[in-house]
Amino acid sequence: MTTPPVITRLSDPEFGSLCDDLAAQASLWNVPEHWPGGPIHQCAASGALRWTLSSDHGGVDWSPDRQLLAYHRLAQADLTTTFVLTQYAGACRRIAGSENAAVRARHMEALLSGDRFGTVGISHLTTSRRHLDRPILSARQTDDGGLVLSGVAPWVTGAAHAEVIVLGATLDDGREALVAVPTDLPGVHCGPGVSMIALSASCTDMVRLDDVVVSPSMIVAGPVDDVMSTGSGGGTGGLQTSALALGLAAAAIDFLADESDARPELTPIADQLKRDCEAQLDDLLTAANPPGEDQHQVHKTEAPCDPMAIRGRANDLVMRCTQAAMTAAKGAGFVEGHPVGRWCREALFFLVWSCPQPIAQNHLCNLAGVSGDTAG
Repeated sequence: MTTPPVITRLSDPEFGSLCDDLAAQASLWNVPEHWPGGPIHQCAASGALRWTLSSDHGGVDWSPDRQLLAYHRLAQADLTTTFVLTQYAGACRRIAGSENAAVRARHMEALLSGDRFGTVGISHLTTSRRHLDRPILSARQTDDGGLVLSGVAPWVTGAAHAEVIVLGATLDDGREALVAVPTDLPGVHCGPGVSMIALSASCTDMVRLDDVVVSPSMIVAGPVDDVMSTGSGGGTGGLQTSALALGLAAAAIDFLADESDARPELTPIADQLKRDCEAQLDDLLTAANPPGEDQHQVHKTEAPCDPMAIRGRANDLVMRCTQAAMTAAKGAGFVEGHPVGRWCREALFFLVWSCPQPIAQNHLCNLAGVSGDTAG
């Protein structure tokens, strides 16, 4: 198989071809048994994992807004593959940003080329699970500076297909560590993938660790307080999920626009939703890279926007756009296999995946028709 050229610009024709290839296969990824391994490798071979890294780490020095625009367009083509890609890229960023030269040397080349699939299991360090009396994934130090891991990482995308997983664990004294755990270590048990309402082919599942011994050469960061704030692996943070939501919304808008060719009454609806999506995309890209911060910006608007507000609006828009597409598709859209039905299910993903509690609460209040001040 011929290796595709590395995409270094969004204007490269190869980027458009990649999006077309993803869109052509998007309907295939419906159950955990249908892992999109081919598209994921194609993205990696095309340089997608390098988009979020600096040239010092083998990347192409894309600005944060350009990274988000790329994810937006890929999600418009295929949300499942793009979601997996974000977790794969997250592992690359965390390892690339590590001060531990041994862990970088062990994994980076194979990860960036697509020869090795990696993912992350760190959501439990940033969610409400942190209030529990005991961490769900604990670590204790060994005499040689390594760690022994016990417990579970509850939400790990592509776990069953990963050769390495960047996991977050908590020590008894409250310090935290990130560790690049090879999945062939004794005591690592990866679930095959939970069957979900949507994105089941992402093979997201629990990873259980039974006294897994990791050497100092596998430690990505820590042990330190609040390990998630260390290093350079955070990327564009919560804005990334909003980019995916707006990409899915754009797919639904395109459907409405196509339908409006034969049904003129749909034209003002498609046009208004498109204006809303473009305005939100501008806000998103500005929040990632405020005007004047980077001379290579691909989008500029007058002022940055709050990421929390952007996420809330993106959630609302993707729900409105996909439901508008379903309404326009009528009964045909309700038949299994129609893309509109898949998009409606996928839109629900944004209500639960890394959705900040204030946004979830506001959505509940809107559904109930009560104000946030009286919701308790």
